[in-house]
Amino acid sequence: MSATPIRRRKLYEEVSARIEEMIHEGRFAPGDQLPSERELMETFDVGRSAVREAMLSLQRMGLVAVSSGERSRVLAPSAKALVGELSGAARLLLSQAGGVAHFQQARALFEIGLARQAAQLATEEDLARLRVALAANRAAIGSQPRFQQTDVAFHFAIAEIPRNPIFTSLHEAVVAWLTEQRATSGRVPGAGEAAYAAHVRIYEAIAAHDVPAAEAAMQQHLEAVVALYWRAQSGETDGASP
Repeated sequence: MSATPIRRRKLYEEVSARIEEMIHEGRFAPGDQLPSERELMETFDVGRSAVREAMLSLQRMGLVAVSSGERSRVLAPSAKALVGELSGAARLLLSQAGGVAHFQQARALFEIGLARQAAQLATEEDLARLRVALAANRAAIGSQPRFQQTDVAFHFAIAEIPRNPIFTSLHEAVVAWLTEQRATSGRVPGAGEAAYAAHVRIYEAIAAHDVPAAEAAMQQHLEAVVALYWRAQSGETDGASP
């Protein structure tokens, strides 16, 4: 019989786990201040460094806000805080060999799924917001900074349709992580026109509630963006695909 060795937790991890348990039990609600550093030291019979490391650990988890000279405060849980914790690791992964390609694949899986849900769930109000975003995108053709902003806004409008805060937070994070890709591919001549045409096809499929067409349109769009990025990286910038 084999058994996995039990890992002995560090002192600050034990303090962090105890405070996290108190928060989950409702002993401290969002907005409440935690006991002072000295009170926590006495409660858990630990030193100052264990309490401070525990607070930093809880802050990284998005459970508390730590301010110099003030008591730590319990935060309301949010999808944005959850996703924000991934940013450091995401940037490190992007810098590694194959990292950009892996994130491009992950983005495609995520946004194709969003297009599917949008085609299933879009209301008339959702479609009206998409039309506004699409019109702004068209008007921005020829100005790369404005086009990039309206490109993000169009995709974000799709991410909002399922009304899931985790989806919108993930979308914002992916946009931040792949900013360099969007800027690089956007510099290719004709990229704006090609992206806008793809956005039109995506919108039309969502408006028709045609799930397979929405998935296919999003997949073709993202594949074209990836192709442009790698062409630009290799120095081939003679024009974008239609």
